[in-house]
Amino acid sequence: MDSTTGNEPAGVPDPGIGAAGCEVAVTWHHDVVVLGVSGTLDMVTAPQLTGSIHNSLKNEPSAVIVDLTRVGFLASAGMTVLITAHEQIGESAQFAVVADGPAVARPMQLVGLDKLLTVHTTLDAALEASSPK
Repeated sequence: MDSTTGNEPAGVPDPGIGAAGCEVAVTWHHDVVVLGVSGTLDMVTAPQLTGSIHNSLKNEPSAVIVDLTRVGFLASAGMTVLITAHEQIGESAQFAVVADGPAVARPMQLVGLDKLLTVHTTLDAALEASSPK
């Protein structure tokens, strides 16, 4: 549904922030968890990713990879989830983000998250970097 501009008939709701929704697919590669996020990652949907990260940490992964390559919009709330996860995980596991393109990688670069977090442009690169040497 398209959002309304005020010129549409009454009764057609504006879907608002987070209307596109968000899905988080959790997959395991041995002891590495990959959280594949798709859709919109904003203040409405960010708690979903937070919950998925918390649930994954119960299984004590050696690495947590958040794959944002299917995210169409990354808001500051989504970036806050990444920072919080990075801080929470600390030394207990590796933490990496997969981000490429203007919708996700560019905002992360603009605020300097690419300097704080380990960012890869592909999931394969992130998995390779997280595998034991």
